Amino acid sequence: AARAVEAARGAILRISREVWANAELGLVEVRSAAAHLRELEAAGFRVASRGTSGVPTAFVAEWRQGSGGGAVGYMPEYDALPGLGNAAEPRRAPGPTGAGHGCGHNMLGAGCTGGALALKRLMEDAGTPGLIRVYGCAAEETEGAKVYMARDGLFDDLDAVLAWHPAPVAGAGVVRLTAVDKLKILFHGRPAHAGFAPWEGRSAVKAAEMFGIGVQMMREHVEPSARIHYIYEQAGVAPNVVPDFAQVWINLRDADRAKVEALTAWIRQVAGGAATATQTRAEVIHFYGTHDLLPNEPLARLMHRHLAAVPIEWTPEEQDFARACQRGMGVAEAGMATRPLPFMEDVSAGGSTDVGEVSHVAPVGVFGWPTLPLGIGLHTWPVTACGGMSIGDKASLNTARILAAAGFDLLTDPALRDAARADFRRRRGDRPYKPALPADRRQPLGLPAFMTRTGDDEFVAGMTRP
Repeated sequence: AARAVEAARGAILRISREVWANAELGLVEVRSAAAHLRELEAAGFRVASRGTSGVPTAFVAEWRQGSGGGAVGYMPEYDALPGLGNAAEPRRAPGPTGAGHGCGHNMLGAGCTGGALALKRLMEDAGTPGLIRVYGCAAEETEGAKVYMARDGLFDDLDAVLAWHPAPVAGAGVVRLTAVDKLKILFHGRPAHAGFAPWEGRSAVKAAEMFGIGVQMMREHVEPSARIHYIYEQAGVAPNVVPDFAQVWINLRDADRAKVEALTAWIRQVAGGAATATQTRAEVIHFYGTHDLLPNEPLARLMHRHLAAVPIEWTPEEQDFARACQRGMGVAEAGMATRPLPFMEDVSAGGSTDVGEVSHVAPVGVFGWPTLPLGIGLHTWPVTACGGMSIGDKASLNTARILAAAGFDLLTDPALRDAARADFRRRRGDRPYKPALPADRRQPLGLPAFMTRTGDDEFVAGMTRP
């Protein structure tokens, strides 16, 4: 696997560096998706779909050798975060763009696609039959494409789906993440002059404020695993006008879908109550949801075995870079991790990922690899900085090596594939898969119009004018 990755080294680093330098927010990752597709096509992969499942910057590419054999998927991500652009320097400094890879998706994507490129070479050298499929997973940070792909059944024929995520340490295990629902709560009121005749109006902002109070009243009575967080996106434009519109974005998380759906039903009641109390009208848009991350122990142990076999090595300059980042963030200057964690047993965390949706339709194996200094959290400027220099390069190459080796094991060991499928069935149970995404949601809510409009739109609009 190490030799196969070395042969693909140029392609892997081109992806990581280009995506880092051209950081694009979710749903508009045009150049980032193109970089992955360019390298996949050059290596002989067939592009099965572009704009997959209604997401313009999502794709599926695949390569098959022979007949029969196993089927393994990889899930590269490539969206960036707003406000986290940073130079590849150990201090706050402007980056190439205002957005930045503060979650390391430039490396995550390069490692996953690189793993697929290296696995193809391993299969060719060994004459191994099987299928490799690469899913271009757009917009993980907001309205991840994996949820749309899972609803469309695009993972159903795989024996395993593999991925990794940037972290301060290397590790794998039986790790659970939460399910999530995302909603927009819109309040519609009636405008009026706030000085002359406020009684003629009905304030949408008052409704939004009362909604927020209602959410606070919930907190004592939800389970400890629940997470409720929201922002006011719109709340009037001038204090002397009674606002007729307000909008809240709220995310609801809990241990599984059933618990999240119960929270969502409660939130709908809170919104209705706030509207009734203020004589306004509430509109609830449930625009996104995912399942909890379902762990798979055979795949987790496979990933841990391979990550433990890859040395975690840093130069003195890289450790100095990490310590400077830690100094800038006010945490202990411990540098980069140099050894993996022991296998993790039954760990639960409050975060969510659209990988969770995939884990309810196919066995999923994931692991973490150090790309950021110890004591530093994701979604911060040091993650962006490290991802644009040699620390990030090493992460992209080492994770591709782990993913290629694990993929080759799966394709050459039917018993391992059977064990992963058996663990998947045991954990999911007999209940049928029900997509978390609302049935009427065909495209992401945040998809900009320019990503879907064509010249035909203007032509039709012109024909329908009086």
